Amino acid sequence: MATLTNPLAPELTGTLSAEVEQLVRERVSTGGLSAYACRDVAAIRRSTAERDRDTAMRPAFVRDAEKIVHLPAYNRLGGKIQVFSFRADDDLCRRGLHVQLVARVARDIGRALGLNLDLIEAIALGHDLGHTPFGHAGERYLNQAFNRRCGRWFFHNVQSVRVLDVLGGRNVSLQVLDGTLCHNGEFEQQVFETSGLAEFDTFDRVVDSCWRSGEQAIAHLRPMTLEGCVVRVSDIIAYVGKDRQDAIRAGLLPEDAFDDGLGGAYNAWALKAFVADVVESSAGKDHIEMSPAGFAELRRAKRENYQKIYGSTEVDGDFGREVAELFDALYDHELAALRAGDEKSAIIVQHVRPTERRLSYYGRTYDWEDDPDQTVVDFISSMTDDYFMATCEALFPSAARVFPRRGYFSADVRP
Repeated sequence: MATLTNPLAPELTGTLSAEVEQLVRERVSTGGLSAYACRDVAAIRRSTAERDRDTAMRPAFVRDAEKIVHLPAYNRLGGKIQVFSFRADDDLCRRGLHVQLVARVARDIGRALGLNLDLIEAIALGHDLGHTPFGHAGERYLNQAFNRRCGRWFFHNVQSVRVLDVLGGRNVSLQVLDGTLCHNGEFEQQVFETSGLAEFDTFDRVVDSCWRSGEQAIAHLRPMTLEGCVVRVSDIIAYVGKDRQDAIRAGLLPEDAFDDGLGGAYNAWALKAFVADVVESSAGKDHIEMSPAGFAELRRAKRENYQKIYGSTEVDGDFGREVAELFDALYDHELAALRAGDEKSAIIVQHVRPTERRLSYYGRTYDWEDDPDQTVVDFISSMTDDYFMATCEALFPSAARVFPRRGYFSADVRP
């Protein structure tokens, strides 16, 4: 098979220099951690509960990864499409696969750099737990509804922290919560330096500023660990090529639609080229970075995706206004149900009560009555695409025509 070459970035060959390759070989063969890696003994938790004690079999960040995959919110990621909605195609990427792809990319980089792979995995698996149905379009619509009513801002990375720290009640480490908060792949950087964060008081103030200030605060976030920095850059690497494959599979674009000419093969090229570039540029350093050429190509490819894919998807394109109105109407409906104390409403039966039961096991409570707007946001952001559509169709007569019905079979394909 011929080696893939990107004509727009021919210098990115996906190979390491002889010096860095030798460093990586030595690191991997010994299994040792870099001086800049986060050790398990450094894990910081809100509670020193005996159940979370670090052991030889279950070190701190292994525990965190296991806590995450057993959360209902993690299970629901399989029902949230990554980019393309309303399509009966089981091979299009769901968010549940996306977090695994991020973990895979980040572990490859982390192994080469001698970082803590368990911490990397935990951050990657948890980073999108707070995502809305319908991807970033849904995130934007829920943010608009939330901000209009109470002046606060909704972003999925901040909600992901809330799912782990508040709604899940699982005593997840500060390092994982911080990596989750700071992962946002919409804000690309060439150099990622750590923040120096070391305690929960400062972290809680940062989270609060994100709710109050939104993008103004989020755009300046920096992870406290190199592992968090690796997940952040890996988020973009994992989706920039995969989303192109999905766009071609979904029939939105032909193979020759992209300027680099690689079509769906860009994903294979990107995984190799960008991972090698990050490792080459970061080996032996106290920060994570990309080369100027690597960063320029990543930004170019992401920008092209926005121009040709993200602005053209159904939720963002043809059905954008109608879906936004449904988010708004559903918000009002759920808020009214909470204020009425309707014990048969879905928000209470399927969200509030199960959350209370889960938290009670850890001696914690869900203060849903104190902040109804936040509770509505908790509920809507937790919905899968199908649950959101079913709810809207049950409540609003117009919803049936907004959501197109696309089956697996057509005039050209028989069961």
